[in-house]
Amino acid sequence: MSYVPTELKKEIIIEKIITIHYFEYMKEFEFKGESHDFWEFLYVDQGTVIVQADDRKYRLNSGNIIFHKPNEFHAIKSVGHNAPNLVAVSFICHSDMIKNFDERVTSLTSHEKTLIAKIIAEARIAFTTPLHIPAIEQVQLSKTSPFGSQQMILLYLEEFLIIVQRNHPQSSRDGSYTEEVVKKSICEENSRKVYNFSQIITYMELHICEPLKVKDLCNAFYISPSTLQSLFHNQTGCGVIEYFHQMKIDHSKDIIRDGSMNLTEIAHYLGYNSLQHYSKRFKTVTGMSPFHYASSVKGLSQGSGWNS
Repeated sequence: MSYVPTELKKEIIIEKIITIHYFEYMKEFEFKGESHDFWEFLYVDQGTVIVQADDRKYRLNSGNIIFHKPNEFHAIKSVGHNAPNLVAVSFICHSDMIKNFDERVTSLTSHEKTLIAKIIAEARIAFTTPLHIPAIEQVQLSKTSPFGSQQMILLYLEEFLIIVQRNHPQSSRDGSYTEEVVKKSICEENSRKVYNFSQIITYMELHICEPLKVKDLCNAFYISPSTLQSLFHNQTGCGVIEYFHQMKIDHSKDIIRDGSMNLTEIAHYLGYNSLQHYSKRFKTVTGMSPFHYASSVKGLSQGSGWNS
């Protein structure tokens, strides 16, 4: 039998990363604007901002994203009652398909938000430069980051752009995604409580490597502890911090399966103060220790035939 290789088409290739930022601004924040010769997207994780893109203006709420093409002037001004949290990612891409993101403004799905969270989480360990400082114009790479962390950022970003193009093929370049459409997309959530819940989950995903406390979430979303706990008990059947630790453990299981870190590194990466603390949480959530889980995963993979 003669095997013939098939070359697969790569629709979007990210060539270089310029910056990756996660900003927590004050309510009165205003950025006068700039333009540059590379692509950038701005995702509103929390709050409301007015974004100017050349001669166009958009009102973006939590869950909205706007893409800026090279040399497009863009400025930002915070409006509303909540201080904005913003994700800004800039990159170089010369793929033909990237042109479809010209003038694109849309509202992201939960899957798309999760991919942004993965980009941020990976950037925290791949770069030594802080993500919250606007003045940084070149990221510094960490010499101790896990294997493949830089490539994972590129892969997550490429996957994100592909998924956005699949899910929102008509949301760009047709002039229809005006300020009112963006506002309407937020109002179409099932309820305010569900909307708040989805935004809090996204926030927790973006801060998965940090030891979040109830007061941190209350301050971020201007919500009382009792309301926050009631929201999570209604939606998940457990408290907010318990659910956050379940998220951490689920994420750690993914890391164990891909083999990029040992258990001590995973504990440190996810913000646990010791391997023992992480192991205790893992056993509480899964019923087994991370050591036993890692052994079982290794045994399954060795017996599956993939390594033959």
